[in-house]
Amino acid sequence: MKPNRFKQLLAQSKMPVGHMLIEFSSRGMAQILEVAGVDFAVIDMEHGSFTIGDVADMAAWLKATPVAPFVRIPQVQYHFVARVLDAGVLGVVAPNVQNSAEARALVDAAKYPPLGKRGFCFGGTTSDFRFGDPNEYIQYSNENTTVICMIESPQGVDNVEGIATTPGVDALWVGHWDLAQYMGIPGQFHNEEFLYAVERVIETARKHDLPAIIQLGDMTQLQQFLEIECSNIQNGQAIL
Repeated sequence: MKPNRFKQLLAQSKMPVGHMLIEFSSRGMAQILEVAGVDFAVIDMEHGSFTIGDVADMAAWLKATPVAPFVRIPQVQYHFVARVLDAGVLGVVAPNVQNSAEARALVDAAKYPPLGKRGFCFGGTTSDFRFGDPNEYIQYSNENTTVICMIESPQGVDNVEGIATTPGVDALWVGHWDLAQYMGIPGQFHNEEFLYAVERVIETARKHDLPAIIQLGDMTQLQQFLEIECSNIQNGQAIL
């Protein structure tokens, strides 16, 4: 089964670089991302118009490359999480996680027992259309699946400790546009209150040995967030 390059690089203390797909999902996109040196691609079902069929196609095309396919789901609900994982992606990104209960629900939907409550899917694309030892498959799937919580609100920042310590959460992602918006300072990414909130998320992630992810708009932001030591950079929401 396809390994998760995002997790592989983190295990080697390296920085994965990702890209967000919002508009285009042509069959050549997988190879374009590979040639560009991208480690993981996030297919956006929150703001993008992708269907579950589009996700399944992109996951299949990316399987021929080292790039790990993830999906940003619209909301933390079981059917959003389970369907994209059953379609073959290797990670889920949940928007605006505000507390540990939501983080727990996300993990429950993404991981098989005993780590979660995901319904068993075997013999299809998730296991490369092969049957084998179900116990080995469950263990590998749980280890190979990435669960990312986006912190995008003051409530999420206030509860970031509980979110970060939820078993099965693999990373925290600062959703900078919504975070600034919900703080009442849209677009003010140099505002001291905003930067303090970002630092709080990053420090909590570091405290619990989790990667902190940020999505960047320009080189100034790249330098700014490297200075506060994000361990993972996702480069822009550009449309290819």
